[in-house]
Amino acid sequence: MPGKPRSLPIRSGTGNLDAIEYEILQEKAAALSRFGKRLEQALDALRAFDARQPGGAAMSAEDLRERQTLVNAAGEALWYFVVQREVCGLRDNEAVLREYGVSREVWLRMGYFPSGTGMQAR
Repeated sequence: MPGKPRSLPIRSGTGNLDAIEYEILQEKAAALSRFGKRLEQALDALRAFDARQPGGAAMSAEDLRERQTLVNAAGEALWYFVVQREVCGLRDNEAVLREYGVSREVWLRMGYFPSGTGMQAR
């Protein structure tokens, strides 16, 4: 992340408000980056799992459970990423689908937290 600009526009008498606003923006951007990386990792794990499966072959019950766990994890990561984007004022969620190649299956799991994860579906 680039360093602070050499001068911040001063609106308050002390300049503290603008410095705080700048720090908040930096934190929002850093969080967005972290959540974006987590989403990429979750989607990559799901894609890698799918790539290892023989085409057309039925999956075992264990493989189905593992895949469902990966889909749920990707949906949760997508949820956090979309929420953080909205905090940053980015509201075009269709762009996320395109840019990250999010499948409809994962999109439908966004915000779904199975019991035992510590989160409750809202």
